[in-house]
Amino acid sequence: MSAHAADDARAASFLTLQEVVAAARSRLTPGTWAYLVGGTETEATVRRNRQALDALAFRPRVLNDVRDAQPVAACLGRPVRLPVFLAPVGGVEAFVDGGAATSAQAAAGFGVPLMLSSVCQPGLEATAQAADAQRIFQLYVRGDDAWVDDWVRRARDNGYQAFCLTVDSAYYSRRERDIIGRYAKPWRPADSAGLAWQSALSWREVARFKDKWDLPLILKGIATAEDAALAVDHGVDVVYVSNHGGRQLDCGLGSIAVLPEVVAAVAGRAQVWVDGGAMRGSDVLKALALGASMVGIGRLACLGLAAAGVPGLMRTLEILEEEMRLCLGLLGVTRVAQLTTRHLAAAPPVADHGVLGAFPLLDTHAPPEPQKGGT
Repeated sequence: MSAHAADDARAASFLTLQEVVAAARSRLTPGTWAYLVGGTETEATVRRNRQALDALAFRPRVLNDVRDAQPVAACLGRPVRLPVFLAPVGGVEAFVDGGAATSAQAAAGFGVPLMLSSVCQPGLEATAQAADAQRIFQLYVRGDDAWVDDWVRRARDNGYQAFCLTVDSAYYSRRERDIIGRYAKPWRPADSAGLAWQSALSWREVARFKDKWDLPLILKGIATAEDAALAVDHGVDVVYVSNHGGRQLDCGLGSIAVLPEVVAAVAGRAQVWVDGGAMRGSDVLKALALGASMVGIGRLACLGLAAAGVPGLMRTLEILEEEMRLCLGLLGVTRVAQLTTRHLAAAPPVADHGVLGAFPLLDTHAPPEPQKGGT
């Protein structure tokens, strides 16, 4: 059986997201697995991402006709199958052959946008050529204004619909799982030439971008109402709430806990996107009910890719879609735009708050199975 046929067969066997996670773990080396699930230092922010999601309960409405419940949405004016995008992840090539090109093929095949990280292979042009997915480019700044402009120009010329600056990475954090395991990443951010340019990034560069370019601008890494207000004052098109999956600042709040204050500060003047711990359809709907218009999945997308390549990620999205459809109907609505804060209530968290706490039937403490072939 060819590798592609094997991936097709493996993906078809997945009936739950927990099975996707288990398959991904069995196929990754211990070091790569730790890179995927780990965070910074105490990993408090990682756990709070999950805890904040679990601290929200649903308030369902009944006796509504919900036969046509569908989680369809729009992203930057274009229809998408789900209000979900593949969040930018550095080094996707560690999880699947082809890296971001493989992600793009799955995104195009399913019908969700891809946000490409500038530290992901095979790079901007090759990823654009791999599939006709709706795509957005995310940049870590490693050079001067002319250097940034070159990336913007290349993104525009290769059909990227928007441009994203990551703003929560002035320094590269101490990710102790990687350090202790002596994991050799597919890219070496701490040694990257020009890292000081990211440390020097300021609102001046945001204003300059808006003055020069007509591509929609996204700022990724907003975590306070104050910075959200400054972003919209500078004309930013999308305020992207993120704590880098708990991989930058330790001891931060969970993204979903920050979301309400950001939505209030933006006050409809820009879109609000969010990532951070979303592993279930219910997680996505909670973020939408709080005012986000799109939700990024990073680790979950990588798990799907590691489990079975393009078919694995597409199957992951199919299961996520089914979870969202059922959850919408059981909440008493048929479209995500009908969700409001009245569908949510604060509640004591009940789950394990680890990065994989959304999968209680998965033994996340057991060592991974021996690696079975490549990723």
